[in-house]
Amino acid sequence: MKIKGIDKLKLYDFNNLTKSLSFNIYDICYAKSYEHRQDYIRYIDEQYNATRLTEILTNVTHIIGANVLNIAQQDYDPQGASVTMLIAEGPVETLGAANGSARPGPDAGQVHKESVVGHLDKSHITVHTYPESHPDKGVSTFRADIDVSTCGQISPLKALNYLIKSFESDIIIMDYRVRGFTRDMNGKKCFIDHKINSIQNYLPAKTRNQYQMIDVNIYQENIFHTKMILREFDLDNYLFDSERNEFDPAERKKIKKKIKKEMSEIFYGRNMVNV
Repeated sequence: MKIKGIDKLKLYDFNNLTKSLSFNIYDICYAKSYEHRQDYIRYIDEQYNATRLTEILTNVTHIIGANVLNIAQQDYDPQGASVTMLIAEGPVETLGAANGSARPGPDAGQVHKESVVGHLDKSHITVHTYPESHPDKGVSTFRADIDVSTCGQISPLKALNYLIKSFESDIIIMDYRVRGFTRDMNGKKCFIDHKINSIQNYLPAKTRNQYQMIDVNIYQENIFHTKMILREFDLDNYLFDSERNEFDPAERKKIKKKIKKEMSEIFYGRNMVNV
């Protein structure tokens, strides 16, 4: 989809288009005993507690060229955490955000924390975590739900790469939507202010090569949906606090089947029949 002449659009007033990016990020593992499953949940709770999540979202705010106005964070009992941020639009020249650029952003660990100044904005970022485990089959999952909603020139698409790298992402399900409208100098409505035909456009080649992807897009409604699942499967990466040699070949085959079934069900959004 091409939108001619939209890059240098001169607006009558403030750009009040709302751009919303929603993530479901999943990490899957096999924990062989009840104790291991409990240890996994404790590990996730420590690894992604409210303090760590606040750091990640603060970095996201700087990446997209915004400023943190207010933070609410909470750890939950028995597990899980939530963070909500109110943010303001503001330029960060080193990241190219002043012109609303939405090209792929940096990886985790490559964030420039620049000071920014901005006006009050109807923008926010939230994250909620959900660690859980299967009652008897040893499969455990960690889900992080992330929403980045911006108003103005700043774009949540710049944070794609950083968020994917910040979590141990086996499966990623993303929704991006542009809502509302703004006006040019003649009063003509503008319903989108950047070129996009897929969320994949804003992912670096390295990330695209790592994942198998499926798109479901409704271009005329400015709705874009992408699902991603890792291409390569290495059992060693899915065994929590265990080694491959602790299981005989038959057990390893069964574990691999369980993990792949879990991943397929999450990716396709339906329960699979055992075969």
